[in-house]
Order: sequence, then structure tokens, then C-alpha cells
Amino acid sequence: MKTMNCKQLGGACEKEFQANSFEEIAELSKQHGMEMFQKKDEAHLKAMNEMQELMKKPEAMKDWFESKKKEFDALSEN
Repeated sequence: MKTMNCKQLGGACEKEFQANSFEEIAELSKQHGMEMFQKKDEAHLKAMNEMQELMKKPEAMKDWFESKKKEFDALSEN
């Protein structure tokens, strides 16, 4: 198991997620983002807008995703 927090994954808070793979941790982060969207959390909405801008540039989004995966892979196990 490895741990990353919301901010490390492009979000706005220190909530921690634990998973065995980057794909799992990305899904946990996505679920958290949806919860924060429903609560209309201002900080998370701002972070989501920034991610949407990044998504407009497929190459930039791919680079961002790969850098986060490398960051996850470099973490030590809990």
C-alpha cells in the first residue's frame, strides 16, 4: 500500500488515499473530487477548473498523469 494526498493528486486538501496501484489511488481521488463537487467546496472547484484547463491539451494531460504515476511508483510502501 502507498499513500498520496488530495493535493499531490491535483486537488485542494490533505485528505489521504491509500492504494496498491496508481490506478486505484486515482479512482479514490476522483471519487473524493465528485463528493467535493457535490458539496460545492470552493477550493476543490478551483482545482477542478485547473484540471479541466489541462485536459484541453492532451499532451500536457498525458505528461501530468505520467509524472503523478512516477511520483506514486517512487513512494515507499506503508
